[in-house]
Amino acid sequence: MSETSVIRTDRVGLGIICVLIASFLWGTTGTAATFAPEVGPLAIGAVAMGVGGLLQALLALRALKRDKLKLQRHWLLVFFGAVSVAVYPLAFYSSMYLAGVTIGTVVTLGSAPLFSALIEWAVDHKTLSKQWIAGAALGLSGIVLLCFFGGGAHEAASATTATGTTVAGILLGLVGGLTYALYAWVAHRLMCKGISSGAAMGSIFGAGGLLLMPVLLFTGGALLISWNNALVGAYMAIVPMFTGYVLFGYALARISVSTATTVTLTEPVIAALLAVVIVGENLSPLGWLGALLVILCLVILSAPKKEQAL
Repeated sequence: MSETSVIRTDRVGLGIICVLIASFLWGTTGTAATFAPEVGPLAIGAVAMGVGGLLQALLALRALKRDKLKLQRHWLLVFFGAVSVAVYPLAFYSSMYLAGVTIGTVVTLGSAPLFSALIEWAVDHKTLSKQWIAGAALGLSGIVLLCFFGGGAHEAASATTATGTTVAGILLGLVGGLTYALYAWVAHRLMCKGISSGAAMGSIFGAGGLLLMPVLLFTGGALLISWNNALVGAYMAIVPMFTGYVLFGYALARISVSTATTVTLTEPVIAALLAVVIVGENLSPLGWLGALLVILCLVILSAPKKEQAL
């Protein structure tokens, strides 16, 4: 194996590890939100991604100044990414609120790789490898099992009400998956245009955070009524969102968007486990089988020999 091949393999492996750590952190968000039941999903989403996004922009301030002219040339991409960043947490946390932590998470993250593939196919004319297709097929099969056998948040409600809220939660999860794929694609596209990882992520997350501030202003009063609520909000902003997306941005400079979003299929497994152990949601044997399929997806996808270095 040549030295270049070793370097490329290391880049891909490090990128996947960063996404795995980020996915673990993101997998805690649904369970963390249940510790502040007085705070609505819009407020949770706004404080998590809004404050986290502003912190990310602050961290990337030097990179933003250095790449200012490049960002100005691609302002439409930055704006498109910022809108996606702003919509994503509102849809995602509302999905978990209506359909449950497990279902909301698996639908959002499970649909993201499909949307990523469609975006790359339509815009970048990119063909997905057989390895990716095989891994994604296993992962998405696992997602389907988790979705239908993962338990929900409205077991005490009537069957009609429960079905309606679950369907609404699933639809919002699909919106979350689409916007997640969109801002990941925008960030990757900006990096391909010579903009650093810090500047790309800092610009779209900082602008997205600014767009979320009015939502936080109108819905976030409950965050201030107790130290518990405030600590939950601080955790969501600093740990999963700020730290997780710094790692995710680092990974996007090393692996493709479709690979990154498919590796994040581990997040629903983590979210499901936490929802079962801590929140008390039910997971059937078929649900556990779904979790195993997601892990198998990760094993197939992680094989570096099929990955195309960027």
